[in-house]
This record gives sequence, C-alpha cells and structure tokens, in this order.
Amino acid sequence: MIIVTGATGFIGSNIVADLNAKGRTDLLLVDDLGTSGKWKNIAKRRFVDLIDYRNLDQLLPSLKQADAVFHMGANSSTTSTDGDEILRVNLHATMAWWKWCTETRTPFIYASSAATYGDGEQGFTDDQAQDALDKLAPLNLYGWSKHQFDKWAVERAAEGKAPPQWAGLKFFNVYGPNEYHKGNMMSLVAKNTALIARGETIKLFKSHKEGYVDGGQLRDFVYVKDCCAVMMWLLGTPAVSGIFNLGTGKARSFVDLMHAIGAALGKPVSIEYVDMPESIRPNYQYFTEANMQKLKGAGYSADFYSIESGASDYVKGYLTQNDIYR
Repeated sequence: MIIVTGATGFIGSNIVADLNAKGRTDLLLVDDLGTSGKWKNIAKRRFVDLIDYRNLDQLLPSLKQADAVFHMGANSSTTSTDGDEILRVNLHATMAWWKWCTETRTPFIYASSAATYGDGEQGFTDDQAQDALDKLAPLNLYGWSKHQFDKWAVERAAEGKAPPQWAGLKFFNVYGPNEYHKGNMMSLVAKNTALIARGETIKLFKSHKEGYVDGGQLRDFVYVKDCCAVMMWLLGTPAVSGIFNLGTGKARSFVDLMHAIGAALGKPVSIEYVDMPESIRPNYQYFTEANMQKLKGAGYSADFYSIESGASDYVKGYLTQNDIYR
C-alpha cells in the first residue's frame, strides 16, 4: 500500500494519477473534500479508501505498514494568519507522519516549499547544513511552517531518528492540471488561458524595482508532471534522501509565460500593466530560481518542460478540452 496525503489537491492528485499509471491501485488517500470540487481531481482514479485527514490521531495507530508515504497535505495559503491552524496542520501533522514512517521503516516524501527562502537574499541553494538553514527567513506563516519542519527533519536525521528514505521537496511555482479548485491561488496559466483565447487583455503587475521592466519579474515555473516524475524517481531510488529544490533551474518572466500561452493557442497576447498593490510591495519577490545541482548530483537526469512545452501540454491537453482533469 502507498499512502498519499493531500490526495485530492493539486500535486497530490497528480501523484495518484502517476501511481495509477504505474499500475498501483493499492492507494490509501488522506484528505478532506470540502466544497471546492476537489473530488473531480480523483474522479478517474482507483484507490482503496479515502480518509479525512482530521482523523489522523485515529488513523496512524491503525496503520501497520506501507510501501511509501507521499505527504502533500498542508494549509498552503501564503496569506493565512491562523497560527494555531498552521501549527497543527503543517508542522505537527507532518511530525506525526515522520515519526510513524520512522517506526514502521517507511519511505517518506514530503512537500516543503520555495517559500522557505523568503526574499531570496540568501540565494536558492538547497543546502541542508544547519547554519545554512538558520540563515533563511521566510516572509509568511506558511513558509515559516515549512522551514521549521525542514530544520526539525534535518535534526532528527542527524540523530538517526529518520525513515529509511526521506525527501523534502522545495516546490517552486508549480502549474498544471487539477489546480482548478484553488480559486485565486491558481497559476497564471489557468487564470489567463480563457482570456487570451477570447482575445481579451490580461493584466500583469508593473515593476516597482530598478532593473526589472513591467511584467519582467522572474519566477521558476515548473510543470506539475515534472514534479511527479521526480517523486516517482525518488520512489524507485531508495538510497537518496535529503532536502531538494524542485524547479526547472531557469527563471522566466511573467511576460514570457503569457506569450507561451498565446503560442499554444495560436493567439496574440495583449497585456496591460497595473500598479502592484502597496500592501504586497514590501515582500514581493522579483526573482526566484531553483538551484538544481543537488538533485542532479543525486542522479536525476531527466529533462524538464520549458514554459513553452509545459504551457503547450497544459493548454492543448487540458485547458481547452471538455475534460480538463487528469
């Protein structure tokens, strides 16, 4: 059996799709369905059971073993201010899964985040040395919770109190199918494809920082299928453990991304630049780019989708189809 938490969410449901494609249907899914339509993300999938994550205290003692745990479940809102909720869901629940995987000798692959890097002044190198981790300063509660667990995990591993394999993945700007339930947190590809298809003008932020043109803010946009490919590789490579960046290693601009959507649609792109709200200007990141040398050094050698190839696959294979779900 393989356990996937956050299994009806964006990345989790894509993991379930890839596992099914590999013939694994002995899956225990852990999540809550809520009212956002997340059930559609797993409507095509085969699994053994779906259990509410809020029953974790009852669930873990009843589980005896698993082949692996993919822990994607979290409160992923970067604007959340409920510290107690973040502490319970993002930190303590992840600690509980780590301890269970340690006791049962189960590989544990979990979602960290590029939000742990804060404003990026310390760079984007996935160095898990304690002094390097201590220098990072996340800008929001979500990033803080992911960073705290990363530090806790490294400390436990140094003490020999770790699962036989463990990997914390610092996801950068992930986009792709099954993100539709996320509302305003959807990627710009999902938000803008229909607008560009209709010939409407899309809006991007003006630059308020010297050295960056309007719409020239840079992000490491990574396609969700690449994220899942890395996780499937980890599942088959049990000797690899640690904290790893998960991006393409190549920052691209928001303008580039919009034109990649236009190319996929065969449509010109009209852009209007609007002022960035003053409330987010102080903490706005103008550049993120994953240093991918550590994962490559561990043996991962597959190529990543460019934003052109990723947008093309997403737009043509999902967003413009009647059935948009994996």
